[in-house]
Amino acid sequence: MWQKIRLVIFAAVLAVAVYFLLSYHIIYFGNSIKLIHKAKPTSEYTFINVVNKSMESIMRIDTLREAGIGDILVEMGIMSKKEKEYFEQEFKSDPVYY
Repeated sequence: MWQKIRLVIFAAVLAVAVYFLLSYHIIYFGNSIKLIHKAKPTSEYTFINVVNKSMESIMRIDTLREAGIGDILVEMGIMSKKEKEYFEQEFKSDPVYY
């Protein structure tokens, strides 16, 4: 009986963990970690390391841009609001998902 209860609890915890990983981008900045809610549940770009990456290469990824990575980069002081708007406009017309 207890073994079945433990199994059900383990399965529930595992399901919650998988749902969390499918629902959030986990972004590593070197000295901090930020979470961004994904536009739709997917396994793409769950863990992102932005240390030593150009802002253009980060903003080029449509999935991250749609989730709001530009706002986080502005909040962290890595990018200006003007640069964010420029990159969003520049890559909005790009039909390819990276």
